[in-house]
Amino acid sequence: MLRKNAKVDLIKGVPLFAECSKKELGEVAGIADEIDLRAGKELTKEGGTGREFFVLVEGSAEVRKGNRRVNILGPGDFFGEISLIRHTPRTATVVATSPVRTLVITERSFRSLLEHQPGLQTKVMSALAARLAPDEPV
Repeated sequence: MLRKNAKVDLIKGVPLFAECSKKELGEVAGIADEIDLRAGKELTKEGGTGREFFVLVEGSAEVRKGNRRVNILGPGDFFGEISLIRHTPRTATVVATSPVRTLVITERSFRSLLEHQPGLQTKVMSALAARLAPDEPV
Protein backbone atom coordinates (compact mmCIF):
# COMPACT_ATOMS: atom_id res chain seq x y z
CA MET A 1 0.00 0.00 0.00
CA LEU A 2 1.39 3.39 -1.01
CA ARG A 3 1.86 6.10 1.56
CA LYS A 4 0.16 9.41 0.81
CA ASN A 5 3.51 11.05 -0.07
CA ALA A 6 4.15 8.37 -2.70
CA LYS A 7 0.69 8.99 -4.18
CA VAL A 8 1.40 12.74 -4.25
CA ASP A 9 4.71 12.11 -6.05
CA LEU A 10 2.96 10.06 -8.76
CA ILE A 11 0.09 12.54 -9.17
CA LYS A 12 2.32 15.60 -9.42
CA GLY A 13 3.84 14.12 -12.60
CA VAL A 14 0.48 14.41 -14.35
CA PRO A 15 0.23 17.59 -16.48
CA LEU A 16 -3.41 18.10 -15.44
CA PHE A 17 -2.17 18.78 -11.90
CA ALA A 18 0.99 20.72 -12.82
CA GLU A 19 -0.19 23.99 -11.26
CA CYS A 20 -1.41 22.45 -8.00
CA SER A 21 0.15 23.13 -4.61
CA LYS A 22 1.43 20.30 -2.39
CA LYS A 23 -1.75 20.63 -0.29
CA GLU A 24 -3.96 20.38 -3.39
CA LEU A 25 -1.97 17.38 -4.64
CA GLY A 26 -2.56 15.80 -1.23
CA GLU A 27 -6.30 16.30 -1.66
CA VAL A 28 -6.19 14.66 -5.08
CA ALA A 29 -4.11 11.78 -3.64
CA GLY A 30 -6.75 11.40 -0.92
CA ILE A 31 -9.40 10.45 -3.50
CA ALA A 32 -7.11 8.06 -5.43
CA ASP A 33 -7.81 4.38 -4.82
CA GLU A 34 -4.98 1.88 -5.13
CA ILE A 35 -6.06 -1.18 -7.11
CA ASP A 36 -4.26 -4.37 -8.20
CA LEU A 37 -5.33 -5.85 -11.56
CA ARG A 38 -4.36 -9.00 -13.45
CA ALA A 39 -2.46 -9.23 -16.71
CA GLY A 40 -4.88 -9.09 -19.64
CA LYS A 41 -7.34 -6.80 -17.85
CA GLU A 42 -8.79 -4.14 -20.14
CA LEU A 43 -8.49 -0.81 -18.33
CA THR A 44 -10.11 1.34 -21.02
CA LYS A 45 -11.91 0.51 -24.26
CA GLU A 46 -11.57 2.61 -27.41
CA GLY A 47 -14.89 4.32 -28.13
CA GLY A 48 -16.19 3.61 -24.63
CA THR A 49 -17.18 6.21 -22.07
CA GLY A 50 -14.44 7.15 -19.64
CA ARG A 51 -15.33 7.67 -16.01
CA GLU A 52 -11.93 7.27 -14.39
CA PHE A 53 -8.31 8.27 -14.61
CA PHE A 54 -5.34 5.95 -14.00
CA VAL A 55 -1.72 6.33 -12.88
CA LEU A 56 0.36 3.14 -13.17
CA VAL A 57 2.30 2.39 -9.98
CA GLU A 58 3.72 -1.03 -10.97
CA GLY A 59 3.54 -3.18 -14.07
CA SER A 60 2.98 -2.39 -17.72
CA ALA A 61 0.10 -1.83 -20.13
CA GLU A 62 -0.32 -1.64 -23.88
CA VAL A 63 -2.16 1.19 -25.65
CA ARG A 64 -4.01 0.10 -28.80
CA LYS A 65 -5.86 2.04 -31.49
CA GLY A 66 -7.82 -0.36 -33.60
CA ASN A 67 -5.59 -3.43 -34.00
CA ARG A 68 -2.36 -1.42 -33.74
CA ARG A 69 -0.17 -1.05 -30.67
CA VAL A 70 0.70 2.64 -30.32
CA ASN A 71 2.43 2.75 -26.94
CA ILE A 72 3.63 0.78 -23.92
CA LEU A 73 3.02 2.30 -20.48
CA GLY A 74 5.01 1.68 -17.32
CA PRO A 75 5.25 2.94 -13.74
CA GLY A 76 4.50 6.66 -13.50
CA ASP A 77 2.60 6.75 -16.79
CA PHE A 78 -1.04 7.87 -16.74
CA PHE A 79 -4.10 7.85 -18.96
CA GLY A 80 -7.76 8.83 -18.92
CA GLU A 81 -7.29 12.27 -17.35
CA ILE A 82 -9.27 14.07 -20.07
CA SER A 83 -12.30 11.86 -19.35
CA LEU A 84 -12.47 13.31 -15.84
CA ILE A 85 -13.47 16.62 -17.39
CA ARG A 86 -14.91 15.94 -20.85
CA HIS A 87 -17.47 13.30 -21.71
CA THR A 88 -15.86 12.14 -24.93
CA PRO A 89 -15.30 8.56 -26.08
CA ARG A 90 -11.99 6.92 -25.16
CA THR A 91 -9.42 7.38 -27.91
CA ALA A 92 -7.65 4.06 -27.26
CA THR A 93 -7.88 0.70 -25.54
CA VAL A 94 -5.43 0.10 -22.68
CA VAL A 95 -4.74 -3.49 -21.57
CA ALA A 96 -2.51 -4.61 -18.70
CA THR A 97 0.38 -6.67 -20.12
CA SER A 98 1.48 -7.76 -16.64
CA PRO A 99 -0.12 -7.66 -13.23
CA VAL A 100 -0.48 -3.93 -12.45
CA ARG A 101 -0.96 -1.74 -9.42
CA THR A 102 -2.69 1.50 -10.31
CA LEU A 103 -4.09 4.61 -8.72
CA VAL A 104 -7.64 5.23 -9.90
CA ILE A 105 -9.56 8.47 -9.54
CA THR A 106 -13.24 8.27 -10.42
CA GLU A 107 -15.11 11.06 -12.14
CA ARG A 108 -17.58 11.28 -9.24
CA SER A 109 -14.85 11.72 -6.60
CA PHE A 110 -12.98 14.19 -8.77
CA ARG A 111 -16.05 16.35 -9.47
CA SER A 112 -16.90 16.38 -5.77
CA LEU A 113 -13.37 17.53 -4.93
CA LEU A 114 -13.52 20.31 -7.53
CA GLU A 115 -16.88 21.54 -6.21
CA HIS A 116 -15.38 21.92 -2.73
CA GLN A 117 -12.06 23.38 -3.94
CA PRO A 118 -12.70 26.18 -6.46
CA GLY A 119 -9.00 27.13 -6.53
CA LEU A 120 -8.09 23.59 -7.56
CA GLN A 121 -10.79 23.67 -10.23
CA THR A 122 -9.31 26.81 -11.79
CA LYS A 123 -5.81 25.29 -11.93
CA VAL A 124 -7.05 22.01 -13.42
CA MET A 125 -9.16 23.77 -16.06
CA SER A 126 -6.19 25.96 -17.03
CA ALA A 127 -3.95 22.89 -17.41
CA LEU A 128 -6.66 21.08 -19.38
CA ALA A 129 -7.05 24.03 -21.76
CA ALA A 130 -3.30 24.04 -22.36
CA ARG A 131 -3.32 20.29 -23.10
CA LEU A 132 -6.25 20.47 -25.50
CA ALA A 133 -4.94 23.46 -27.44
CA PRO A 134 -1.19 23.66 -26.74
CA ASP A 135 -0.39 25.97 -29.65
CA GLU A 136 -3.18 28.47 -29.08
CA PRO A 137 -2.70 31.63 -27.00
CA VAL A 138 -4.66 31.53 -23.75
